Amino acid sequence: MSDEANTESWRIEQIASDPAEIKRRHDANRQAWNEGARHYTSEIETSAEFLREARSNVHPIERKNLEAYGPLSAWCDTAIHLQCAGGRDTLSLAVEGARRVIGVDISDVMIENARELSRRSGISARWYRCDIIETPHTLDATADLVYTGRGAVCWIHDIDAWASVVARLLKPGGVFSLYDGHPFQNMIREGCSSLEFASGARYFRSAGSGIGWSEQYIGRLDGIDPAEESRKYERSWTIAEIVNAVIGAGLVIDRIGEHPEDFWEPFPELPLEQRERIPNTFSLCARKPG
Repeated sequence: MSDEANTESWRIEQIASDPAEIKRRHDANRQAWNEGARHYTSEIETSAEFLREARSNVHPIERKNLEAYGPLSAWCDTAIHLQCAGGRDTLSLAVEGARRVIGVDISDVMIENARELSRRSGISARWYRCDIIETPHTLDATADLVYTGRGAVCWIHDIDAWASVVARLLKPGGVFSLYDGHPFQNMIREGCSSLEFASGARYFRSAGSGIGWSEQYIGRLDGIDPAEESRKYERSWTIAEIVNAVIGAGLVIDRIGEHPEDFWEPFPELPLEQRERIPNTFSLCARKPG
């Protein structure tokens, strides 16, 4: 959230607790991501070629966590990727050894991109367009692995409902893998050349909304007037809130990690030595009892 904290469009929001307001924010994010997802449509063929070469976009930290349970091909019959975006990471799970992969995302355009990527890469998958909290119950207890992360959790405004979906999708003994940006990143000012807190940044109970995308991520959208872009809503969850939601859903946590490594460069002007002084990402692995 700090990436937008200094723009005129950014504003602090009250924490959403009313189900109707949570749904409204998720629906707003759907529209914003339908706009932002067009940025990725032109990259489908590049991603398809990447996958056809049997390459994987799974992060080394994720791979190491998953390998603790043995080779994916030995235990993962079905993997479900929540907030799958355009499907590159989802299909990478098949490259890693999952026999069947399923992707779920709120964005219509992202799911269209994922279907096209699946067709061009030759890797079969099933895709569902829905709010993650409304993931179909027909998928309950079908997943050996539920996988998510890398910019996912900040778009969720009900962390307990999110964790309950993870739990109901897993088979008994199934594994949950999460790797995402550390919430402490939201404390750091965008564009800083030395560690500096963003104005108004809070670690606890923080939510905000903004229009537009950071230049190092999506940037300006072609064909859309910046003043007409949809407002999107983010929620910064503390590590404790995420962990307690997973425990509250009945899962058993196997490991938690906090890492200096990142999966993108939110602070390109910050020297590596200083970036490595803070936690940039975290990971969590849990199992469903049974």
